[in-house]
This record gives sequence, C-alpha cells and structure tokens, in this order.
Amino acid sequence: MAMAGQVREADDTTHTVCCGALRGYFAIDTTKPAHYKWLFVMTAALLYNWVMIIGRAVFWELHNLSPALWLSLDYICDSVYLIDMIIRAHEGYLEQGLMVKDPSKLRKNYVKSWTFRLDLVSIFPTDLLYLATGTNCDTHVPCPVLVRFNRLLRIPRMGEFFDKTETRTNFPNAFRICKVVLYILVIIHWNACFYFAISYAIGFGTDGWVYKNITIGRNGTFSHQYIYSFYWSTLTLTTIGETPQPEKDVEYLFVVVDFLVGVLIFATIVGNVGSMITNMNAARADFQNRMDGVKQYMEFRKVSKDLETRVIKWFDYLWSNKQSLDEEGVLKSLPDKLKAEIAIHVHLDTLKQVRIFQDCEPGLLVELVLKLKLQVFSPGDFVCRKGDVGKEMYIVKRGKLSVVADDGKTIYATLGAGSVFGEVSILNIAGNKTGNRRTANVRSVGYSDLFCLSKDDLWDALTEYPEAKKSLMERGRQLLMKDGLLDEEGLKAAEVQQETITDKISRFETSIDTLNTRLARLLAEYSSTQQKVKQRLTRIERRYDFDSDVTNPASPRLSPYFSVSPRGSLCPSPFPLGAAPSSRRRDTFSVASGPPPTVEESHANVSSISTPQDTINPTQNSTPSVPPAPSDTTGGSNDNSHPTTQQCSSLLLPTPTIIVPPSPMRRDTI
Repeated sequence: MAMAGQVREADDTTHTVCCGALRGYFAIDTTKPAHYKWLFVMTAALLYNWVMIIGRAVFWELHNLSPALWLSLDYICDSVYLIDMIIRAHEGYLEQGLMVKDPSKLRKNYVKSWTFRLDLVSIFPTDLLYLATGTNCDTHVPCPVLVRFNRLLRIPRMGEFFDKTETRTNFPNAFRICKVVLYILVIIHWNACFYFAISYAIGFGTDGWVYKNITIGRNGTFSHQYIYSFYWSTLTLTTIGETPQPEKDVEYLFVVVDFLVGVLIFATIVGNVGSMITNMNAARADFQNRMDGVKQYMEFRKVSKDLETRVIKWFDYLWSNKQSLDEEGVLKSLPDKLKAEIAIHVHLDTLKQVRIFQDCEPGLLVELVLKLKLQVFSPGDFVCRKGDVGKEMYIVKRGKLSVVADDGKTIYATLGAGSVFGEVSILNIAGNKTGNRRTANVRSVGYSDLFCLSKDDLWDALTEYPEAKKSLMERGRQLLMKDGLLDEEGLKAAEVQQETITDKISRFETSIDTLNTRLARLLAEYSSTQQKVKQRLTRIERRYDFDSDVTNPASPRLSPYFSVSPRGSLCPSPFPLGAAPSSRRRDTFSVASGPPPTVEESHANVSSISTPQDTINPTQNSTPSVPPAPSDTTGGSNDNSHPTTQQCSSLLLPTPTIIVPPSPMRRDTI
C-alpha cells in the first residue's frame, strides 16, 4: 500500500512521504494525541501477530476455523505495517530543542536508522511461499502460516506505545501491573504452543508427559487442546503444583528450560509487583509516618484526649480530600516558568476576587500566586481574633466561616467560598483607625480550606512594582474611607513625615555621591603623585649610575676576601680588608669607608693612575688610628703573599686602565 498525491503549501514547500519515494505534504508531531492513537492501532496489530501466528502454526484446528478470516486479518495488519512506515518517515524529531519538519531531513533520519531496516524486514512478502505450500493445515505441525514469522519484528513500536501510555495515564502503577501481566500471558501462551508442538513431534499419548491421544473424545477439539496446554504451561512456569513426570531426554530438556524461565518470571513478578505496590503506598506510608509522629508527641506531652481527637480528625480530613500532598516538594523540580503557569492556572482566578488586586499588573499577580499558601482549619478553630495584628490576608477556597462577637455566640456574618478578609490590614496604610489590627473574630464552622498571603510576601513582591504599590495603597485608602476607618489628619501627618524622610534620604544619597566623587579624585591624585615619584627616582638612579654590586653584600667587590687586580681579574685574598697594612698587596685597590668623595676628588684620583703598577691611595678613613698603607713599587713585600695571589699576579694578561668610581662603603664589609 502506498500514499500518493502532491499538495503545495502556502510557502511553496514540497514535502515527501513514504521514505521519499512519493510526494506529500505533511510532517507528524509525535506529541499530538493523533500519533498516540495511531500507536494504539499499531500495537493491536502487533499483538495479533504475536498471539495468532504461533497459535495457528501449532493448533491446526484454530487455523482451520476460518482461513478466509485469518487471511483478511493478516493483510489488514500488513496494511497497518505499511502505513506505519509512511508515518515513521514523517515523524518529526527534536534537534537543538526545535522540531525538525524538513522532508529531506526526516527521510534521511528514518532511512539511516536501524528501525528502517527492521521495518523493511518485517514487511518482506514472505507470504509468496504460500504459492508452494498452500494455506491449508491438515493435522500437521507447523502450519504454513509460520512463514509470516518476520511480522513479529515490530516489537519496539509496542514498547513506544507503552512508554507514552505510562506518562499519560493518571494511574501509572496500575498500568505497570497490567503490562507485566500481559507479558506473562504472552510467554505462557508461547510455552503452551511449544508444549503442544513437542507432543506432536514425540507422539500424542505415547507417554504420560505428552498431550493425550487426540482421537479419543474431546481431546481432538481445539478448546481442550489449548486449555490443557495453557494449564500445563502455567503450572510449569510459575512452579506451582505438580506436572507429569518427563520420560524422554527431550522432555527433560524442555522442562529444565521451562523451570529456568519460570524462575525468571517469578522473580520478575515479585520484583515488579512489589515495587509497584510500594510506590502506590508510598504517599500513604509517608502520611502515616507523619501522623504517627504527631501522635507520639501528643502522648509524650500528655495532651488531652479531646485535642488529640481533633488532631487525628484533621489528619483524616487532609487524607480524604487529597490535601496531604506537599505542593512545594512536588513542584520544586519544575522550572520557574512552568511552576508559575501551574500556579496561575490554580490560583489566579481566586486572587482576582480580592478587591485591591483587581486590575493589577499581570506580573504582580504572577508573583503573588506563587506566594499563596493553603491552610486547613478544623471546626471551631479561630482564623483570627479581634485586636490581633493583621499579618495575613485570607481567601476562602472551600468551607464556611462565621464572623462572631467576643462571646462566641452572636454571629454577624457568614463567609463562604470566594470570600476575602484581611486584605487592607497587610498594606500598612497610614491613618488607619484600627491600626492594622483585626476588627472581628473569624471562626471556622466546619473544615475550611483558606489561601493565605502574608504581609512580608506582599511587600517583597511590591518592591519590583512601584506603580502597582501606589495603586494598591490608593485603592486601600478608598476602601478605608468608604468604611469610615480612615483618619485624614493622621494620613496627612504621615504623608508629611514620609516626605521628610524622603528628603533626608535624598540628601543622604547626594552626600554619598559627593563623597564618592571626592574619593575618586583623591585616588587619582595619589596615583599621579606615586607615578611622578617613581619617575624621579629613576632619573636619580640614572644620573649617579648606581652599581647593583654596591647594594649586594655577596658581591666580590665588597667581600673582605677578594681584591681587585689592576689586570681586571679578581684574586682571593687571605686577609680581610680591615687587616694590617703590611699584609696587603701593592697592586690592590683599597676601598675606604666614609662619605663618597666629591667630583673633583674623583678626577684627581683617576688622574693619579698612570701605570698598572701604581696603586690608588685610599681616602682618609673615618678612623684616624688606622694609617694608610705604604706604597711599595718594588713588590718586595709580596714574597709572603698568598699563593693564589701570586698566581693571579703572574698571569700575562692585557693591562686595562681600571677606573673604579667612588662609592659609599658598607661598614659590615670593612
């Protein structure tokens, strides 16, 4: 079967159908109810094949009941399979969160999938073998209908239907139990067919294990054959009751396999049914645990029996009216957008009944519906008492409440579903003669369900909607004025005081801005001054050409055990610079301590160096008791010098002119 035709859409886009072979115009959204209904039709056709192909292949009496009817049903199922391939080729899929409806992409996605190959094999025309075998089945197993065995490969489509049903139904646990039972029945059916086929192969009535002789009485009827086989299969797979003892090896082998499968089935039944029952009772068990905890607490605190009875009745009311559900816990897994939409659907109409919230901004109403809390009051409970500070407003969802006098007997009014009270007290309107306190006693007649909106939640929502806040305050004043509860003088005084506070806040904000500006300017000046100081220090360092060795205590130049050779080499000295003058070499440079020489003295010292053999006389030491080292040009005093010093002085190296700029001495190196 194929679907033909071509329809041009408004955007002149042509779509393809039937795996791209024919032209078409549609794409299917798998989330629509129509697609779910089609999955039901496909599942029915698949179950027909799974039950009837094996049944008709083994029980020839079943096949011979009405061959024409079976052939008609077979080809109807084949037509369903072909239509399902067309639908699969048009099923949209999500790509980066968007539904893909492009025909070429849909075709490629289906053709490249493994489901296309499976669908193609399942619809392969194996019925052509009927031309060789015929369709009749006369007391032999298997019957020719077994050639349609490839029709069973569409089993993933049934799993898809079951998954969608489980997410759509309101009774998922019951559906899971039904699904497990269906699987077990199909397995028992197949096992019964195998038992009858093995009995046929061994011979009916040859021993006590196989099926009885079909030529005797009712044993030849299809009903008795199938019922007995199904009964035997059920006993074997469920391991309940006794079955005939096998006598042949084939019979033993078949029974062993059945026992193994039966163990798996039994474990599956116990596990699935047990978990389903646990899930079904999870809410009740949690509710019962909470109630038991409260009962234990009341018993421990010696609560009176009357109060204990009221508490238990309150719990019973919650459970009977399905109000024991933790709404916040259930909805916390949803994103804020979906949570807001659910709250709007549930509470928005109720909130619009409040006079002060009529014609409010939609955004404010959305904020408020998320903050509504459900409270349940028992018979005789006071919702509020006269003189209490109003911290909440209430909207009656279900039940009746009475406005009573202080004596508790006189009833002024009765509030029903949709009534609202306490809405003005949560606005903190200045000039309210009641001082935001309750003006009456409200008592619950029976069990009452009330939506509560607290003052803190209202003001938190109003911080983001200043215009709505002004509108609500004005509407509240009008209501108070209408009821004669507004003190106009107090309102004016409060407005003046509010203006004074506003002026103070404005001046305070202006002062803060001024301080911020001055602080920013001071920080900028500090940064600029710091940069100038750094630049000045850099120029000073460049002018005097400070050597890094002067400030490095580990430098050989400042070390007391190194001397500077006029040949440009560093020779270790066995004596520190502060040793006796006679122990020094004549060619060493003496570094004096004290203040640095002037520029004229530096030039004079440099001009006195004529040859490498000349020594540089040290400047006058700050300690006068130390005489200057005598100059010895003969070098006679070098006989007892350190060997390393002699070795350094004997090297034949070029004799550069060394100019050592004067620098301040560190006292710890002298």
